[in-house]
Amino acid sequence: MRRRGLPNQPTKVMHYRAVFISDLHLGTPGCQADALLDFLKSHSSDHLYLVGDIIDGWQLRRKWYWPQAHNDVVQKILRRVRKGCHVVYVPGNHDEFARDFVDHHFGGIEVVEEASHTMLDGRRLWLVHGDYFDAVVKYAKWLAYVGDTLYEWTLRLNRHFNRVRRRMGLPYWSLSAYLKSKVKKALNFVTDFENAVAHEALKRGYQGVVCGHIHRAEIRTIDGVLYCNDGDWVESRSALVEHVDGRLELIYWDQVLDDLPHAKTATVQLPVAVPEVV
Repeated sequence: MRRRGLPNQPTKVMHYRAVFISDLHLGTPGCQADALLDFLKSHSSDHLYLVGDIIDGWQLRRKWYWPQAHNDVVQKILRRVRKGCHVVYVPGNHDEFARDFVDHHFGGIEVVEEASHTMLDGRRLWLVHGDYFDAVVKYAKWLAYVGDTLYEWTLRLNRHFNRVRRRMGLPYWSLSAYLKSKVKKALNFVTDFENAVAHEALKRGYQGVVCGHIHRAEIRTIDGVLYCNDGDWVESRSALVEHVDGRLELIYWDQVLDDLPHAKTATVQLPVAVPEVV
C-alpha cells in the first residue's frame, strides 16, 4: 500500500504559473506513478505541459501493464482540466500514436505537435519532446527499440537493487543514471542533443526551449538560449516549474516514498534580459 502522508497532516499545495513534466512512461513497471500522483496533488498550476512520452506505447505493444496507480495519474490530469487548468500534450516517440490526433482535444487536453509558453518576463519558450534531434530514433528506429529493451532491463535491475537499499535505510540511487554518467559517448550524445535543440529554438525565434527525451533534468544557457529539460518520472522524478513571480526551478520529488511527501528543489537564477535573436 502506498503512503500519501501522515493522518491529519495534509500536504501543503504549492501553486505555479506553469508545470512542465515529461517521460512519465505510463504503462511500464519503471514509471514512478505513486510519487507522480503525490506531486500532482501537491503542485497545482495555471498551465500543465505534458512534454512527451507520457504513455509508453512501445512497451504496451510488447506486454500490457496498466496498474491502478497509472489510471489514477490520468484521472488526476483530467481533473486538473475540469478545475480550469490549461493542459497541453506534446507527444514524443514512445507515444507517437498520439501524433495522429494533433490539433484535437481529449477530455479538454490539447494535443499539439509542438507548443510555446510565454514566461512572466516575456520570454517565449519552445516546447518540444526532442526525439527529432535523436539520430538513432530518427534514422535507425530498430536500434532505438533495442536500446529501449536494454534500458528496461537496467531499470528492472535498479528496482531490485533499491529494494535492498531501502531495507538498509539507504536513499534511492539510479544505476542507469550512473552508467550514463560514466560512458563518454553517452555524455557526448547529451551535449550534442542539448546544443542542437537550443540552436533550433534560436533559429525559430524563441528565447528558450523546454524538452524531455534524454531523461536528464537541466537548466542552463547555451549560446544565449535558455535550455530546460524537465527530466523524467522513471529515474530522477523531476519537474520544471515557473513560479508566480516568473522564476524557473527544477523540482526533484523525494525519492523515499515511505517518508512524508515533500519536494527537494534546485533553484537556478536566470538572467532577466532577453537575448537578441539573430
